[in-house]
Amino acid sequence: MNVIIQFMKRNYKILLVIIALSVGLWSFMPKQGASKDPEKDKLLLELLTFVIEKGHYNPAAIDDTFSKGVYKDYLNALDPSKRFFLQSDIDEFVKYETQLDDQIKNKDLTFFDLTYNRLMQRMEESKSYYKEALATPFDYKKDESFNTDYEKMPFAKSTAELKERWRLQVKLSALSSLVEKQKLQEDLAKDAKKTIEEKLADYRKDSSEEITPEMEKKFREDDAKKKNEKPKTYEQLEKETREATLSSLNDNFSFIKDLDREDWFSIYVNAIASRFDPHTSYFGPSEKEKFDVSMSGKLEGIGARLQKKGDFTEISELISGGPAWRGKQLESGDVILKVAQKDAEPVDVVGMRLDDVVKKIKGPKGTEVRLTVKKQDGTIKVITIVRDEVEIEETYVKSSIVEKDGFKYGVIYLPKFYIDFEDQNSRDAGKDVAQEVERLKAAGVQGIVMDVRDNGGGSLKTVVDIAGLFIDQGPIVQIKSAAGKKEVLYDKDPKVQWDGPLVVMINEFSASASEILAAAIQDYKRGVIIGSKQSYGKGTVQNVIDLNQFVRGSTYGDLGALKTTTQKFYRINGGSTQLEGVKSDIAIPDRYSYLKMGERDIDNAMPWDKIDPADYHIWNKQNNFDLAIAKSRERMAANAQMKLIDENAKWLDERNKENVYSLNIDKFKAEQKALEDKSKKYKSLADYKNSFVFNSLPYEVDATKKDPVLKEKRDRWHESLAKDIYIEEAIHILNDLQSENNKGLTSKVKKDKLVKS
Repeated sequence: MNVIIQFMKRNYKILLVIIALSVGLWSFMPKQGASKDPEKDKLLLELLTFVIEKGHYNPAAIDDTFSKGVYKDYLNALDPSKRFFLQSDIDEFVKYETQLDDQIKNKDLTFFDLTYNRLMQRMEESKSYYKEALATPFDYKKDESFNTDYEKMPFAKSTAELKERWRLQVKLSALSSLVEKQKLQEDLAKDAKKTIEEKLADYRKDSSEEITPEMEKKFREDDAKKKNEKPKTYEQLEKETREATLSSLNDNFSFIKDLDREDWFSIYVNAIASRFDPHTSYFGPSEKEKFDVSMSGKLEGIGARLQKKGDFTEISELISGGPAWRGKQLESGDVILKVAQKDAEPVDVVGMRLDDVVKKIKGPKGTEVRLTVKKQDGTIKVITIVRDEVEIEETYVKSSIVEKDGFKYGVIYLPKFYIDFEDQNSRDAGKDVAQEVERLKAAGVQGIVMDVRDNGGGSLKTVVDIAGLFIDQGPIVQIKSAAGKKEVLYDKDPKVQWDGPLVVMINEFSASASEILAAAIQDYKRGVIIGSKQSYGKGTVQNVIDLNQFVRGSTYGDLGALKTTTQKFYRINGGSTQLEGVKSDIAIPDRYSYLKMGERDIDNAMPWDKIDPADYHIWNKQNNFDLAIAKSRERMAANAQMKLIDENAKWLDERNKENVYSLNIDKFKAEQKALEDKSKKYKSLADYKNSFVFNSLPYEVDATKKDPVLKEKRDRWHESLAKDIYIEEAIHILNDLQSENNKGLTSKVKKDKLVKS
């Protein structure tokens, strides 16, 4: 989530400027009765360029270079897997590559109309390609392959070449399903040889759930039914996979058919908006509604956030407490290949719009969805999830207590910097973290870990409040506006709520507000920053602007909204977190270490720069800060588990670059087997356990006695902490940060305990 500053209080000047300037737009007010889509599109282009040029922090010049960027991004968005357009189409389009800047300024829709109409034509033609390919059995003994590196793949030079590309692509999809079905048959055959007593024993071994008489009866009935089922032949399985692939593609195209011109024009508008910077984007009416819902904090479905990567839909995050999180099978980085409703045939979602994939995955609470996913190691698995409501409570801060060498330490996990701008009396991250610090102090902790891993940001106000808990009064972050005006946000409260040892944990997905917090703690030398080599690197602020406010009497309905970058923030040392992020004092390897996932990997990201530092004073109450860092680095260098994590990260990076799949069934199986065998080497990473026991604070222990769902969530969290090697190192660092006086005190505490016992 981006740092979004609402148009309230200190941003009122920006709003007044934009509203004043919008008067000029009213002369272009559409006439009553006008309802043609092209006229609405022209108005939208005018609004878009006007608002961005007047409100963006550093608007790019709309010139030939800009035009080339829009051209490239737009075509990639229309046909990312290059399975619709021919090279002859591209040859026709390319003459507009440097003309789009002029067309945008003149509200000329020539290029959009040409590409839109051609895409509709090519999509209609492509239906016959996959239907023809799936009409007869595939020869899986034939030695051929398919390369899924669409970025480097050229456009097809002829219809015959395009048809062949479709054939290979659908063959790969069908082949992966066939191998899955064959493996299932083999598993059923092995299972049939086991007695019911052996199966019940296996279930008891793998599950902590007690088998009731009713469950055992159902277990026996299902087992008897399975034993009476005859295994399917190769021919039956091969036919099933082709039929399922055909059905999936038909569904995909039916979704496409439901899209109207407005949907496609939104893609064009977004290609324009995102060239100003990666975080400037247009929300069409439906997307704007979804954004409003997302800002309210309510999440429903399987409890996973998705993102589009080329032709694929990837799991970007699991929501703590949600059904996918509880199931423990789905992971960040998994790519969704197919979606099935309970026992129905799975639908291929490769190439499908993200919104449409979401529609297939979402559903009423209690219903079942099956996801066919490609794991990071290349293996393909089917994961069943029962949909549920994801409680907003899991977006709030939580804390735990752990002991080491007679010391108590607290762990505070903050998933995002939340706030309700409409209700000043509601919960917000700043007030909640302050409360958790007080609770930890009351419990007698002597060090705190602040965990903002995977925290994508949120409210800027709460960052200032939270950083202020750990320092004397002083600057926290500097903000620079489009006009060049600099503002410094201060913690004005001289009270230091926590002055003891502090560690802040970050990773590659810690972004925006998380980076402000980590940067301030690092610049003050107030605590140790540990985690990934560097954080995400998003140092910009966005405002969401309702476009309807600029046009009076429009008959076009909702015009949507624009999220645009209006400010840039800087560390108190003067450097920006943009691109560079925050570099950890102690860099720890993780599985994403070598993958391109940060702001620095986006071609049109805003640059890093520097301004004058603010006036601040280094924290001088931590004497052994450098010693603790040195000791941690020594531990990391000697840790075999860390070395295995780094090796796994390098292997995943290599796997990410391998895009050629054999379409020979024997070779395909051998490739999958090799991947599974290789991934077994890294299985111990998931089985790792540290030496610590984590517990809830007293108030929460009482709450869990009355709330079994909360108890399950906290038990699961504590279980994950007990398997977290990074938390383990954070606690070691806190221990190293203890002063000699405290260590002497600990020895005395231990001696007193011995005397009393």
